[in-house]
Amino acid sequence: MANLSAHTNAKTKKDFGHEKIEILYSDETICVINKPSGLLSVPYPGSRIRTAQNILEEIMHKNGTFSSSHRPFAVHRLDRDTSGVMIFALTENAQKKIMDTWHQMVTERLYRAVAENPRSKKLILPDCGLIDDELAFNAHNVGFVPRESENNSDSYGENRRLKTVPARTNYKILQSGPTHTLFELSLDTGKKNQIRAHLASKGYPLAGDENYRARTDHFGRLCLHARTLEFVHPFTGEKMKFEVSEPETWLEYVKKGDPNPKTPLWIESLKNSFDKKGERFHGRHENSLDLGQKRLSKKDRAHMNFIEAGKKGRK
Repeated sequence: MANLSAHTNAKTKKDFGHEKIEILYSDETICVINKPSGLLSVPYPGSRIRTAQNILEEIMHKNGTFSSSHRPFAVHRLDRDTSGVMIFALTENAQKKIMDTWHQMVTERLYRAVAENPRSKKLILPDCGLIDDELAFNAHNVGFVPRESENNSDSYGENRRLKTVPARTNYKILQSGPTHTLFELSLDTGKKNQIRAHLASKGYPLAGDENYRARTDHFGRLCLHARTLEFVHPFTGEKMKFEVSEPETWLEYVKKGDPNPKTPLWIESLKNSFDKKGERFHGRHENSLDLGQKRLSKKDRAHMNFIEAGKKGRK
């Protein structure tokens, strides 16, 4: 799936393709790093894109500590556009032990996020709470919370219920501003896109989030940061805590508000596309998209993300 913001970063980010990681801690069995936004955590099959794991391997080669048995092994990951603290195992034995005991070993994981306020005051969340809606995944492996209508039987009486997985996100509102909200979040489950999908489903898409139709992109990045990772060392038993603060400008931005934001690239692209064909752009609820096309089937909607839905309707 094409990502317009990724193409923009390739042209505008000074360090694009040369991103650096910060090593916060390293010993013979584990390494804790601070990953920048825009960098994949680990490679995927067939990909040659630079990743945090690749960079750590390069560092170990330079230090003379890399070998076939002593190298980075993934135990978890952060989304490409999410920044913050993550951990790698440095041996296969450490990888297995960490993954087998992850929920007992990790005692705290905290995220910070800037989200757009919902358009309706009826959707404003309490100051703290739990979001436990199950997640489904479309054909592009983007997580979303299905609507009730997407899980009903179709006109032929066939059950079209989507396959879903449990997901639990705890949230606390740290600062509520005129246009945006600063959240602190922790996860009881670690599903792909969990925070982004859960908040978007409640009317709070994260600023800079192309996949979930954000209307603002002030910082030119997804405003999601893995701030705190606290765990018990898998071999020494030592309690360890690593914390990297999110940019200070996030809080300032939330307090001030953004009443006249610049239109994000992905929305501008959609508008331009339909303007050229003499069709009208109809703004609707942030979790839906209707650009004057024929109605999509429930099956189609279940396998498309919000942007692709706009492209595959009637031309």
